[in-house]
Amino acid sequence: MSGLVYAVATMDTKGEELAYVKDCLAAGGADVTMVDVGTAGPPTVTPDVSRSQVVGADSGGQTYTDRGEAVAAMSQSLTSFLLQEHAAGRVAGVIGIGGSGGTALISAAMRALPVGLPKMLVSTVASGNTAPYIDCSDITMMYSVVDVAGLNVVSRKVLANAAHAMAGMVQHSSQVQPSRPALGMTMFGVTTPCVTRVRESLEAQGFDALVFHATGSGGRAMEKLVDGGLIGGILDITTTEVADEIAGGVFAAGPKRFDTIIERQVPCVMSLGACDMVNFGAPDTVPEKYKDRLFHVHNQQVTLMRTTPDENRQIANWIADKVNRSTSPITILIPEGGVSMLDAPGQAFHDPEANAALFDELEARVEQTEQRKIVRLPHHINDDAFADSLVETFLGLQK
Repeated sequence: MSGLVYAVATMDTKGEELAYVKDCLAAGGADVTMVDVGTAGPPTVTPDVSRSQVVGADSGGQTYTDRGEAVAAMSQSLTSFLLQEHAAGRVAGVIGIGGSGGTALISAAMRALPVGLPKMLVSTVASGNTAPYIDCSDITMMYSVVDVAGLNVVSRKVLANAAHAMAGMVQHSSQVQPSRPALGMTMFGVTTPCVTRVRESLEAQGFDALVFHATGSGGRAMEKLVDGGLIGGILDITTTEVADEIAGGVFAAGPKRFDTIIERQVPCVMSLGACDMVNFGAPDTVPEKYKDRLFHVHNQQVTLMRTTPDENRQIANWIADKVNRSTSPITILIPEGGVSMLDAPGQAFHDPEANAALFDELEARVEQTEQRKIVRLPHHINDDAFADSLVETFLGLQK
């Protein structure tokens, strides 16, 4: 193991519990330092890193009367502190314990750390919706079962399990050195044949293909790895997250989708996979304003809504506004035969008029240059010929 495990908690209320975690980690062979991020009273156990050390220059001498503001400020300070410690090579892993406030505080800092660095968070809210805390990171969350409030027959066991899991992660960390250039590509079930053929072809040519499920967090995760320098090329085949962003679906990646790809200037081939659909949950979760639309029930928890010509024009404009900022090689391939399994003759979402609105608007709005191009092909997205064109185009950008 290289570096320390940083054990983090609000030690004004959870000092005893964190000290117990430290002891368990030490017994497991890990080197540990306790970090206090409390914002109220003094710590109940002396930390190795005080809250004033965490805050450092971030404080500016400012004090907070509102607890929420204090927690938010401390979270930002912890983020800065851990990033500095990691950059200095001192962080082997991070473990945190907390209730709802501590979970929000600590998880934000954990999300800023690189994928692959061990991160464990024992939390009272880990049995509910953990998406706001994990987002697209690789945080491991463990439900505390009882509140993190004292040591008892349950909390001792849960905290010990978490500590031993962290000790195992840092002592048996796999130092995987990239031997092949890594590429990111996006996929949905309805574009799987295309992406699979592209992946297999590029892997055969020496690339390490990372496939991301285009569920909002998938797109963000891909771009986080681009930002971290782990991905040097993109085949953004399934851009359905934009449709959800436009129409309020559950798989939107947010307004910053594509920004990192463009800012980092990585070669990119894009397409319009699954832009024929907006994703919602179970049928009774679909907004009332869409009650008269065309739907396809994918499963009990996923309801798909066909995009309209107007929505497709909005999608085209949204993509064009992003792409027109690019100064690095980017090519968009348009599959005129359809953009998903459901968008084919005889299938539920086959709608040439809606597709024409998407394709024509995109071609009209993108400012084409030698570096920025649109190519229309008479294929369905899942045709072998289209997948082969994606590969050929991407390889051409490498030259």
